[in-house]
Amino acid sequence: MMRSVLLASLALGAALGLPATAAAAEKTVVLSVPGMTCEACPITVRKALERVPGVIKVKATFEPKEATVTFDDATTSVEALLEATRRVGFAAQVKSP
Repeated sequence: MMRSVLLASLALGAALGLPATAAAAEKTVVLSVPGMTCEACPITVRKALERVPGVIKVKATFEPKEATVTFDDATTSVEALLEATRRVGFAAQVKSP
């Protein structure tokens, strides 16, 4: 059953002209947002990130000052997430593992 679903998906993708490797992947990134200075800041950051198409889930915290974002990498990118935080006044950077 799963094999037939996979083959049907690949056939549909081929019919639409999509390469077989263009499958979407769910990814998670942790952003450091050091400019959050009050308890309301994570709410602003979370709402900005949730408005980005392709974002699945966001958890923003005051301590530590970071946002964990799960997103569809076929729809959006880390750069788009960083831009969303910049637009609401918070410079962010990808947190090193």
